[in-house]
Amino acid sequence: MNWHITGDVQQFLSATGAFLRARPVQNTLPLTTAEHVRLHGPRAYGPEDAVFGWHDGGEAAVVWTPPRPPVLSPMSPGVAAELAEVLGDDLPGVSGPVAAVEAFVAAWERRTGTTAKVHSRMRLFRLGTLVPPTPPASGSARVADAGDRDLLVGWTAAFFREVGEDDPAIEAFVDDRLSYGGMLLWEDGGTPVSMAALTRPEAGMVRVQAVYTPREHRTRGYAGAVTTAISRAARQAGATEVALFTDLDNPTSNALYQRLGYEPLEDRTVVEFSS
Repeated sequence: MNWHITGDVQQFLSATGAFLRARPVQNTLPLTTAEHVRLHGPRAYGPEDAVFGWHDGGEAAVVWTPPRPPVLSPMSPGVAAELAEVLGDDLPGVSGPVAAVEAFVAAWERRTGTTAKVHSRMRLFRLGTLVPPTPPASGSARVADAGDRDLLVGWTAAFFREVGEDDPAIEAFVDDRLSYGGMLLWEDGGTPVSMAALTRPEAGMVRVQAVYTPREHRTRGYAGAVTTAISRAARQAGATEVALFTDLDNPTSNALYQRLGYEPLEDRTVVEFSS
């Protein structure tokens, strides 16, 4: 059994689409990443071409959009270790389900002599029954538009800084989501105070992203309000699954999303490699 590595997103989707779409929440990152590359080209995420892979012995896939680390789908430890033997020679790290990442890291360290450290620990959630916060926050939601672009770019950059990511494509992130109504603002007294974003739907699944409230507007319930609003909008638009990731080192957000009806599904790890 072998790993197949390609830069051709259509070839990747032909080989993996059926099994990725069969479990769209667990495979949310490979699905949404591949679709974004399909729509916007191989360098949609940065200055280098995206790389894709699948294993012909079962349901396993990888997507890599430099300079970000490769993202593993759920896979057996043995298959993950095999991938570490063939996926390039200079990786910044790896991300994915805990067991798969641990197996990949062990094989990578043996092969290259590099060391690894945990960058972040995440938990994948899916929405069960939406439970709006009580009492409700002051204000209301609206779909963001082009007139909000500068505000959204600034807030998105601040969000990525807070979660420890240096994203080189923030403007593209915002522009893409504005193109399909995928960003929501919560306003109080006519002033924007919080935002949230959605991915494009894939196999009936969308993922809530970039929930951000500037520091001066925090502790007033706006994050819960905008998350509720965008989750409800996703369901009303036909999404059968709504997913999101949380940082396990942030107990506040983990508790908030569970109060809103999000159910934990599995844990993920992001690891950095160093020489």
